[in-house]
Order: sequence, then structure tokens, then C-alpha cells
Amino acid sequence: DKYTATEGKVFMNGTQALVRLPMVQMRRDQAAGLNTGTFISGYRGSPVGGFDFALHQARKHLDAHDIVFQPGVNEDLAATAVWGSQQISQSPGVRKDGVLGIWYGKGPGVDRCGDVFKHANSFGTSPNGGVLAIAGDDHLAKSSTVAHQSDHAFMAAIIPLLFPSSVQEFTEMGLLGVAMSRYSGLWVGYKVIADTIETTGVVDLAGEKRQFVIPEDFEMPEGGLNIRWPDDRFAQDERLQEYKGYAAIAFARANGVDQLVIDSQKPRFGIISSGKAYENVREALRHLGIDGKTADEIGLRLYKVRMPWPLEPEGVRHFSEGLEEVLVIEERREVIEHQIKQQLFNWRSNVRPRIVGKFDHQDRHI
Repeated sequence: DKYTATEGKVFMNGTQALVRLPMVQMRRDQAAGLNTGTFISGYRGSPVGGFDFALHQARKHLDAHDIVFQPGVNEDLAATAVWGSQQISQSPGVRKDGVLGIWYGKGPGVDRCGDVFKHANSFGTSPNGGVLAIAGDDHLAKSSTVAHQSDHAFMAAIIPLLFPSSVQEFTEMGLLGVAMSRYSGLWVGYKVIADTIETTGVVDLAGEKRQFVIPEDFEMPEGGLNIRWPDDRFAQDERLQEYKGYAAIAFARANGVDQLVIDSQKPRFGIISSGKAYENVREALRHLGIDGKTADEIGLRLYKVRMPWPLEPEGVRHFSEGLEEVLVIEERREVIEHQIKQQLFNWRSNVRPRIVGKFDHQDRHI
């Protein structure tokens, strides 16, 4: 059922949800009249160490959906092969409308692939393909020589980063990432940690049927943002710097990637969080006995960020309006905290809330 069911609720773990993802996308493409396939390559390492094993186990299901899995000799050769999957439209005799590319590797593999990521992201994705780069981060050095996070490596390559908080979101957020990649021409990062990918639960498949909308407030440049040939490197850089990132932000805004989970009539305090840290916040609120009624009485707002970078600004500003203080809860180095401070910097001092996270409102490390 974890691979064949199309409705209802199914029991699966995070790794199996990622194996299911391209099958769902291929079924969606077929329903839309597209003849597409998927190419998956990467290099294993905890917490994505079991991904290739699960793919091998699901081989008959993959074959039925034109999904090809070829492990890489190393991370950067795998990434280069995935980059090639976006170039089939430039080849004579092509038999597919597009190929979805999926790369996977643990955090140090993301660092290793910096050169390929930057070149491939600048070059662009296919409008009927798209690329997800699945990064397995080990924040606590559970199985690594150093603790690491991939956020800043993706940021350096101008690759938007999605961070699902639970198994329920794994396939849904992956589908959103594919649609975002096809629209913006960008690779899209997809971050998992042991506390999410190694958990098991009952997943409601209803979210997989969601249809994504095209932003109405973004003006696409002439020729679009996807891969083409010939393509001058300076033209690539202009699209990357001036359009692609903003297209991803517009797509995230139009499709409600970030969510105002708890609101109150007279808000005073706000909490903003992402990924597993968000689930920890919800658990803490439950232990404190803070439900929707109590939150309204004390003036509490809770904002869930599912794309930590780039942070969608309009949603953040709406969340921050009227607040006295915003508490940012995120794992390891600050990513959201720096962005929210920058986005609210030009607000008048009498309406700008205090921002507290890794640093307090006087910029002292907590």
C-alpha cells in the first residue's frame, strides 16, 4: 500500500515516503497528459543511508513508472548525472517530455557538490522535469565526524530549501518542490534529519492530490527561466540573480508554503519555527496546556516555516504585525533569524517587534 495506494491512509516511514514521491509525480504527470520519467542518483550516508536500499526493494514499482535508479560512484558524479537529466530536451530523438531528477546525499556530500550545484542551478531545469536535491543532515553528529547542516551550502548556490517537519509532509512537500523547480528553473533543496526520515506514521494521502497554482504577481522574463541552448553564462547569471529566486518566493507565497498555525484577536507574542523544531514547539505548548483558547487569551501567534530560505517576506510581515516580540526557534546556526531581522529592519521602531532567537534584542548571544 505504501507504494500502490492512491487514496486513504497508509503506514510508512520517511524513507519509504521519499521512494513513493517520484511514483506519485509520475502518476500526476500522466494524468496531465505528460510523458515523463525520473532519474535518481546519489551516494548513501546516514540519515539517508537506507534510501538506496529502499529503492532497490521497490524496483518493480519504480520500473512500472519509468523511474531509473543508478547509485553514484560519489556525490558529485551523481549530481552531474542528475544535471544531465535536465538536458534531454536539447537532444535529437528525445522520447520523453521531461525527466524529473532526484539527487540524495548526506550533509558533507552537499559540501562536496558545490561546484556541480552552482553550475547546474545556473544552467536551469527542464519545464517538465525539475530537480530535488535531498540532503540528509546530522545536526548532532550521530553518525558523522562533525555536526553539520546543509542550509548555507544551498544558500550559496541560490537553491531554495524546503524542510518538512514530519513523515506526513514528506511526499506533499516533495511534490511542491518539483512544481517550484519546474516553474522557477531552480534546483530545490529538500532537507531531512534522522528525527524525521527515521520516524514512522500513518500518512493521509489526500494532500498528494493538491494542485499547485501559478503566481499572478510575478512577471516571467522573455524566454522563461528554464534550460535552453545555446546559453551565454552571463545570461544565465542574470536570470539566476534577478529572476529565479524571486520566482521561487512568488511560487511559495501563491501556494501557501508557510503557515500561520495559531492566531489570536489581540496578538502580542509570536513564535516562528521550522522543521523538527516546529514539532518540538507544538509539543512544548501541549505540555504547557496552551491550546487555541489559551493562545487567544495571552495573545500568542505561531508561524510554521516550511521554506527556511529564501524566507517568503509577505507572510512574515503579516505574522509580525502588532507583535511586541518574536521568538525564533531553529536548529543549529540561525537562518530564519537573520532573514526576519533584515526584512523588518526598515519598519518604524515603534511598530517593529523585538526579535529573539540565537541572539537577544540587543544582539547578545543567548
